[in-house]
Amino acid sequence: MVDPILKVEGLIKHFGGVYAVDNVDFVILHGEIHAVIGPNGAGKTTFVAQLSGLLTPDAGKIIFDGRDVTNLSAPRRSQLGLARSFQITSIFRNFTVIENVALSIQAHAGHSFRFWRPTKSDPELIGPARKLLDEIGLGARADIIASNLAHGEQRQLEIAMALATGPKLLLLDEPTAGMGPEDSERIREFLAGLKGTYSMLLIEHDMDTVFALADRITVLVYGKSIATGTPSEIRDNDAVRAAYLGEDEAIGA
Repeated sequence: MVDPILKVEGLIKHFGGVYAVDNVDFVILHGEIHAVIGPNGAGKTTFVAQLSGLLTPDAGKIIFDGRDVTNLSAPRRSQLGLARSFQITSIFRNFTVIENVALSIQAHAGHSFRFWRPTKSDPELIGPARKLLDEIGLGARADIIASNLAHGEQRQLEIAMALATGPKLLLLDEPTAGMGPEDSERIREFLAGLKGTYSMLLIEHDMDTVFALADRITVLVYGKSIATGTPSEIRDNDAVRAAYLGEDEAIGA
C-alpha cells in the first residue's frame, strides 16, 4: 500500500476543559480530495490550524509525506509542501494578478518581498507566474489590479498563490465562502480541474461543493470524527444525519 500524503494519529487540542479536537485519526491519500464537514463549533478550524502549524496539538502526531511534522512551524511545513488557502481572502489587493503570484513564488524561494523592485521585470518570477495563470484560466486577467477582480476570481487567485509554492498538499478553508451560485460554480469547476494532480483537504460548508468534489468525506462533531467514507456512504449514514444535519434532512441531495 502506498503511504498516504498525510496521516494524523490521535490528534487532541483542548482549550481549558473544552476539547476542540478530540482524539482524531485522519488520512489523505495521494491525489485525492478529502473533505471535512461538520456544524459550527465542530472543530474544523482548529483541526486545520494544527495541520498547517498555526496551532500545536496537545497530543497526537501529524505525519506529512512520511515525515513527522507535529512540532514544525507553519513556514517550515510550507517549505515542505503544505500550503493553506484561508477562509478570508489574503491577496495583495493593490498589486496586479501576476505580481501576486510572482510574490508568492519569490517568498517560497526564501527571498524577502522586494517591493522596491518591480516584480514584473524579473523573468525568473514572471515566467512561472504567467504559466501558472494560463494553466488555471486567469491568464487574460494577469495585468488586472487584484482588487478589481470578482470575488470568485480573487479566491481563484488566492489558490493560485498557494499553487505557486509547488505544494504536495493543499489545505482549502472554505473556498466558496461568501459567494453566490455563479462564483461557487466557477470555483467548483476550477478545483475539479486540479483533481488528481494535487492532494487536497477541503473544509467547506457548501454541501453542493463537497459532494461534487470529494473522493472521501470525514464528519467532525464536537471535535470527534464520527464517520469517514465516500460521498454516497456519508449521505446514507444515519449517525451523520442525526448528528450533523438532523434526522429528517437529506445530505447532499
